[in-house]
This record gives sequence, structure tokens and C-alpha cells, in this order.
Amino acid sequence: MSRIGRMPIAVPAGVTVEIAENNKVTVKGPKGELERVLPSEMTIKQEDGQILVTRPNDLKKMKSLHGLTRTLINNMVVGVTDGYTKQLEVNGVGYRAAKSGNKLTLNLGYSHPVVMEDPEGLESVVEGNKITIKGIDKEKVGQYAAEIRDKRRPEPYKGKGIKYMDEVIRRKVGKTGKK
Repeated sequence: MSRIGRMPIAVPAGVTVEIAENNKVTVKGPKGELERVLPSEMTIKQEDGQILVTRPNDLKKMKSLHGLTRTLINNMVVGVTDGYTKQLEVNGVGYRAAKSGNKLTLNLGYSHPVVMEDPEGLESVVEGNKITIKGIDKEKVGQYAAEIRDKRRPEPYKGKGIKYMDEVIRRKVGKTGKK
């Protein structure tokens, strides 16, 4: 059995989970509402404040879908209760981030500023050289953070660029002059 798939998901107070046909799961909570269609092979049951995911057989595909389905539901429950955040850091001389309305303006050493609009349901906050992305959908938060990071990835020589707060950049030694 999948260790993750077997674990029940506790539904906190103030959160309602609806399971419709074709495994369409809707989770409503204090921060908002998330909806997702999950693999139809899995059986999703709600019993006394817990959600259980079971699989029909032990085929390799079913085993992999079992843990995935449980994790996706859990991410939805955590999202509507606590929400998700990703933090990015802008490093480099003259590299800066600014926020006006729902537009994020990045000056990253290009001939023009890079302007990005916050996707629906997400919010970005700029404090100095730190960018914080907040939202209830883990997938969207991670995707938007990755898109911002892609505008100027950190380089290994000086460490300039946009990196995740917990990311470690493997530094390289530069060229050495002749003697």
C-alpha cells in the first residue's frame, strides 16, 4: 500500500469538502474555494471529518495515482485554510523589483523593465529585494514564482539574478589572470 495514499486527510473546522461525480472535488474554506477533477479510478470517501482515498487494484499506475490523489486533496485543504507563500530574492547591482497595483516591475539589467501582471487569485508583495507570492493554489503559486525567477536566473559566478529564498547557488571560480 502507498504510505502517503493510506493516510487520512483531516478536515479542519470551517472547511467543507464536496465530492461530486467523476471525482470532482470542491474544497471551501476561510481563504477561498478550490475545485479539481481527480483521477476517476480512485475512490474518495468522506467519513467523520476525514477524507480517505482508496485504489481499485495494485497496478503500478494505480499505486502512483493513489499517493498523488491524496496529496492533491491535502494541498487543497491546506490552501483554503493557511494558503501558500513562495519567497524570491533579487540579487545584483542595479537589479530591483517594484510593485504598482497588480503589476510587478523588474529591472534586471536588460534595456527595458520587465513588467508582469499578477495572475488571478495570486498576490505579490515587494519588500526591498524580496518578492513574496501568496495564494491558495499551491500549483499556481509555484508556477508564478518560477516564471518570475525565469526572467533572470541566478548565475554561478557572482550570484546575480532572482533566486528562491531557500535556494543555494553553487558558486564557480572565475578566470585568473596570467603572471
